[in-house]
Amino acid sequence: MGKLPEGWVWVRLGDLGEWFGGGTPSKKEPDYWEGGDVPWLSPKDMKSERLADVQDRITERAVNESSVRMVPRNSVAIVTRSGILEHSVPVASVPFATTLNQDMKAVVTYSGVLPDWIAWALRRYERKILGECRKAGTTVASLSTPALMDMRVPVPPFSEQQRVVEALEEHLSRLDAAEAQLSSVIRRSAGLEKKWLDIIAVGRSVRRSGTADLDSLEESKTGRFDEGNLIELPHGWKWRRASAVCQQIVSGSTPKAHLMSPGSGDVPFLKVYNISQRGFVDFSVDPTFVGVETHEGLLKRSRVLPGDVLTNIVGPPLGKTAMVPDMHPEWNINQAIVSFRAGPDLTPRWLTLVLSSPYILGMLKRTSKATAGQFNIAVSTCRDLPIPCPPIDEQEKLIEAAEQWFTLSENVRGAVANSRIRATGLRMALLRRAFVGDLVPQDPADEPAATLLARIAAEREAAKPVRKGTKRAARPRKATAAAAATKAAPAPTPAPATSVQQELFNQ
Repeated sequence: MGKLPEGWVWVRLGDLGEWFGGGTPSKKEPDYWEGGDVPWLSPKDMKSERLADVQDRITERAVNESSVRMVPRNSVAIVTRSGILEHSVPVASVPFATTLNQDMKAVVTYSGVLPDWIAWALRRYERKILGECRKAGTTVASLSTPALMDMRVPVPPFSEQQRVVEALEEHLSRLDAAEAQLSSVIRRSAGLEKKWLDIIAVGRSVRRSGTADLDSLEESKTGRFDEGNLIELPHGWKWRRASAVCQQIVSGSTPKAHLMSPGSGDVPFLKVYNISQRGFVDFSVDPTFVGVETHEGLLKRSRVLPGDVLTNIVGPPLGKTAMVPDMHPEWNINQAIVSFRAGPDLTPRWLTLVLSSPYILGMLKRTSKATAGQFNIAVSTCRDLPIPCPPIDEQEKLIEAAEQWFTLSENVRGAVANSRIRATGLRMALLRRAFVGDLVPQDPADEPAATLLARIAAEREAAKPVRKGTKRAARPRKATAAAAATKAAPAPTPAPATSVQQELFNQ
């Protein structure tokens, strides 16, 4: 623990308020859940720093007959058991009375300790909590309650708590607004990208403005597409069946486990997760290989080459599309992927763009059938898919225009990603400054935190009920934890922490 400004003290979390645990009423008792109006806070509600509502409610009967307890309003909740605790500690201020899930704790602070101070302290020391309070050997990440209660946080005078929280929230609200703008930029960029794909792939914005010329469209073998609603293409373009303009359209197959090897091998074997949502093959994700004998024998039908275009036909999500790269001379694919190999009337890049177009993908997705929670598109449907075909030289020009747009879009995403990294750094810097006394100036007239905590301890002691009974030999009373923390608090420094002190504190 580092040195603190004058009037501040280090105090155990357990001594700053009354802590409550949670519970879950039996799901076998409908009367505990049906028609209930008592909030029941669970980890899935912890998505923002200040709660507005909860998703689940229980009945008064559940409160009276189960292990749950009501937590007063203006408490601070923390998730103490969840897979998310591998990376972060969800914390939220709760402005209403509620009950808690068994995987949570909540604290109602004593008078003189701001709930928001505790909430921000838990966020400030998140890394320390994850490092020092994790239970060892548990399947699901959990925090040790004794370790959490014993963790010490700095507490300034009450008036300074108010000033720090007010300044911190003012700065962070501006940062939140900036991050919201960044998210808006990404959403708008993604929307524009989809529109641009359609504009290029079908030669116009996707609005039916006339009757499509279907004279060049080969006869359908499946009847799964409504050709009467195809949009009119620009002059010189033609609608063609995928089977007529592709050399081959095949789906893959998955061999038995002993024929596949993770990490290394002869021939790369692609699965759906290797097709990125951003339109490229990412073979760094759990790479799998098959042997040459399997590739040329059992999986001979599903061999794919660089330049082939892949689309997944089992989802959700459906329709992730990417071109096979030239990292390897040959690849193979599993049964959830279909491969299109462009013929002489299409360039592979044009085929990739068309199969990424929301308009074309939309036609394909509407033919999918749901089975056991999965959506499937038949390979025969992929072969029957109408494809817009401009002249080859026009395809090349349109691809160049598309790639300029994609480059611009990626630059925007990169700039936003860098801004988000900076925002995260600024957020952490603000929290560090807030908890070493560098965010707002100290006021010598403020009541020292040690005095405040001593008064809290005295008030708690005085509020204890007097026990009546037979007289026994008096035993020495143990000092309360808050009083012990106050006595053990480091001597105040005569001035705010220096930059050197701050550096030591941050280590």
